[in-house]
Order: sequence, then structure tokens, then C-alpha cells
Amino acid sequence: MASSRVPWLCCCLCLVVLGAQAHAGQPRPREGGEEASGSALLGAQPYERLQEHLGTVRALSKRYWRALACGLWQQECEREEEEEDEEEGAEEEGESETVREKQGWHLPVMSEILSSVYCSFGRCCATGDCRVTNNITGLELDLSRRLHGQHLARNVVLKAVQGFLETPQPEKALALSFHGWSGTGKNFVARLIAKHLYRDGLKSECVKVFISLFHFPHPTYVDSYKVQLAKQISETVRLCQQSLFIFDEAEKLHPSLLDAIKPYLDHYDSVDGVDYRQSIFLFLSNTGGNIINEVALHFWRAGRTREEITMEHLERYLRMELLDSAGDGSAHNCLLKENLIDFLVPFLPLEHRHVKLCARDAFLARNLPFTEEALDEVARMMVFVPKEEELFSVQGCKSVSQRINYFLP
Repeated sequence: MASSRVPWLCCCLCLVVLGAQAHAGQPRPREGGEEASGSALLGAQPYERLQEHLGTVRALSKRYWRALACGLWQQECEREEEEEDEEEGAEEEGESETVREKQGWHLPVMSEILSSVYCSFGRCCATGDCRVTNNITGLELDLSRRLHGQHLARNVVLKAVQGFLETPQPEKALALSFHGWSGTGKNFVARLIAKHLYRDGLKSECVKVFISLFHFPHPTYVDSYKVQLAKQISETVRLCQQSLFIFDEAEKLHPSLLDAIKPYLDHYDSVDGVDYRQSIFLFLSNTGGNIINEVALHFWRAGRTREEITMEHLERYLRMELLDSAGDGSAHNCLLKENLIDFLVPFLPLEHRHVKLCARDAFLARNLPFTEEALDEVARMMVFVPKEEELFSVQGCKSVSQRINYFLP
């Protein structure tokens, strides 16, 4: 990367020299006056002109270099400029401004161009890559305000992601496995992570989303899929060291595909010369939803609030469910057995009050007026189980945004 900047720096230095030469060519008033003798002028003029030219080159070089440094490295140039302006005389300042005006040279414009070029090298941002924002504060706010009924998922995701990003040299890539019924917020949280960790969210070139039945539909082509998947992961990490990979409907991935992913999740310094330890892998699955719902229902029937449910109540049962299940759950076995999944993230079933909050968010997102009666009506449109209690929404909050169309005039 250092060699890539050399042509730009050379170009800038050439501009400095050309600017100095152009300034040197401008006539200056003679300081000695017309009364000076001819012999004195002949002896002093070459030396005085040399001094003037050297001073001009020095002043211009300082200004061009300072503008270049400010644009590239964003140093404390404003404070330095104020101090230098106080030291320089008004006459010299006026001359420098005149030179810039005559040359048609605008340093702010040039510095913006150079800054943009330097940003393309990924060195102008706090994260070291302008595509990566890592806005943990924004992620925390969105999780607390927009993710309803998921205190466990909110806490686990926030702590896992923040701890991982704050680790200078992670031992392995971060792997989170989201579990729960459809519509409980798994995809929503994945989108929030992409939104707050990357400037362009899901559209970032650092983010790849794989949908099992869409990208890998035919089991007979699994060998070809393995090659394609490994290539896409490798190319993405080469392009963006902190990459995010989202696997939706992970329970439907062929086990061979997860075997192909294993090296990128393990404790290797590099695989084929590429370091994957700063990458993040999210696996979204509906498996384990039944055991999660059973625990939530048990707490409700015992008269305890869902906020009392802890990871200790769920994680062991969820892990056992995934390891013991056949068919849908078998895809996770290879990753769980080798402890390559860092956190199992449970998403609890949503109750009537949570569906109302989702409906409220949908109205607000479209700037539509709403009433409590309208929110209740949206919630009543959903199907709730068990049949006796009608406690948990079968669809979660999925299709809520479409159902508010019923209330449009």
C-alpha cells in the first residue's frame, strides 16, 4: 500500500516546485529605491533575488505540505495555522495569498481530492477502513428501542460484538447462532449489526448474505457450492479484513457446506495466506424454537416474568436440543461439537404486547397516524398459541407491516 501512495506524493511535490517557480517568475518591487547607486545595485541584486526566491520556496513549500498533511492525516492543522499566522507578517501573508490567486490554485479543493484518494487506501478513519464504522453506541440504542421482547438476545449480541471488536487480536472469528421461531427478530438483529458496523449496511462489499434454499438449492451440486462458497468468503476477507457473513435458514444448509466453513471459524492464524480472525459469522435458524418456547411458557405458568429468564435457564437445553435432534438440527452438529459457535442466541416467542409495539413501529416508519385501538386490532389479526392461553404469536412480528395497510384510508 505504501508503494501505491508514492506516485501521488511525487505529484504533490512536483506541484510544490512548479508553484514556487511560478511565484519566482512574478516581478517584485525593488526595495532599495531609485536613489541607490548603480554599482551597489549590480553587486546586491543577484544575492537579494536569491534570498527572495529561497524565502518564497520555503513559504510555499510549508503551506503546500501543511495542506497536504491536513487533508491526509487530519493533524492539528488549525492550531498550527493560527500560530504561524501570528508569527508571519501581514506583508508576507498578502504576497502568499496573491500568488495562490494568480495561480488559480485552491488548497482546500486539492486537500479534499487528496483526502478522498487517501481514504480509498482505508487509512483515514478511526477503524482503519472507511467502509467499517463499528458504531456500538448506535447498535445499543437500536437494540434497546426497536427490538421488542428479546432481553436475552439484546444483551448477548451487544456484549459479544462489542467484546470482539475491542479485542486487538482475536483468537478466532466471531460465530453467533440465532435460534427461535420465525418473526422473533433474528433477521432484524442481523440487519442492525450490518447497519451499525458498516457504512453501507447490508449493501457493503464487506457483507455477504447467503440464503440456504436460494443460493444452495440442489444437494447434487454441493461440491460445486463448496468451491463457490470458499471462494466468496476468501475474496471478501481479502477485500475487507473485518467481514460479515450471514447465513439465513442455516438449518437447511447441507452439512458439507458447514464443513467447508469450519476452517474459517477455527483458531488458525491464516488459511491459504488469509487471516479470517477478524470476521463475523451469523447463523440464523428456526431450530430450537420449541425448547425456547417451552421454557418461556413454563415461566409464564409459574407466574414469573419473561425478563427473569436467563441464559443459564436456556443455553444448556438449547445446546442439547441442537445436538440430539436429527434432520434439521444436524447441520449445526459439526460446529457445536467442535465448539466453533461462540454464542447460542435465543429469541423468545413474542406476546400480544410485543406485537403491538411492532405495529407501532410500522406506523411510525410510514409516518401514519395510529390509535391504541388500531394497534390492538393489528395484534388480534395474528394467530396465538397455545390454544388455551393464546399467549405467543405464531408469526411473531412478521407480516405486521403489511397488515397496517388495512387501516389506510
